[in-house]
Amino acid sequence: MARPKIRHIALHTPDVEKTAEFYKTVFEMEEVGRTDSLLATGVYLSDGYLNLAVLNFKSATAADRLDGLGPVMGLHHFGFACDDLDEIRGRLAAAETPLRTDLPAAGNTGYFEEKYVGPESVMLDISHGWLTEKRKKAEEPAATH
Repeated sequence: MARPKIRHIALHTPDVEKTAEFYKTVFEMEEVGRTDSLLATGVYLSDGYLNLAVLNFKSATAADRLDGLGPVMGLHHFGFACDDLDEIRGRLAAAETPLRTDLPAAGNTGYFEEKYVGPESVMLDISHGWLTEKRKKAEEPAATH
């Protein structure tokens, strides 16, 4: 049996278009769909592996996960693996995305390099990749010519 993989993250935002445009511009995510259901309006984005649902829930009831915490008490942060960190830093700066300089200096832990405050104050991190990705690449057989 194949191991389960994360393929979907949902964000709640009052401005679906602006938030979706941020992820399309900075991280080159592609729009793959839209919704206007009884629960929410939204834009679905993808990087080819993971889907990001950028949603505006139509009511507090729709936004409530029914976990006793109330509407939209969620998502702490998520990260992007980037081949060219300098290029992405430039895009983040152009999008006026603040670098989190208030966090303790931990350096590159192998899981992230820098954290930023994205739309709706959702924290993002950027890295060359995570330990699992690096381990998988190291285990891949060398290409033969």
